[in-house]
Amino acid sequence: MRIEYDIRPDDLSGPEVKRLLELHLSEMHSWSPSCKVNSLPPERLKEADVTFFAAWAEGQLAACGALKHLSETRGELKAMRAASAFRGKGAGRAMLVALLDEAKQRGYTWVGLETGRPVQFADATRLYAAHGFAECDAFGDYVSDEFSVCMELHL
Repeated sequence: MRIEYDIRPDDLSGPEVKRLLELHLSEMHSWSPSCKVNSLPPERLKEADVTFFAAWAEGQLAACGALKHLSETRGELKAMRAASAFRGKGAGRAMLVALLDEAKQRGYTWVGLETGRPVQFADATRLYAAHGFAECDAFGDYVSDEFSVCMELHL
């Protein structure tokens, strides 16, 4: 049975979104040294250069993700997270596709992201690679090392 996801911009005010972002940040800190956690806090996700999205299914929050504007031709994926009950059910994939569609509508020709290298990030890395992302040189303030990897997709 295929789940249909309703993905739309979100203002981060709902308790479900707040809980998912708290879980996301908590897990990032448990899997990587604090200096390597590049997840944006909720207040930063509300700023004008970031558009935050929530995916809903079956009356529940299924995933979240954000697109950060870097320039007229470049964007960055942020806050990608599937809720535990929706992991392995296409929620992350649906969010990624929605964010890439948004990037294309904006006219971006490049989308980048930073994610972790530890084994806990393997599912995310495989998802990105399956959609054409490849490892790239670090961009912005990121540093690629044993905890962090940057990936890019040319649209």
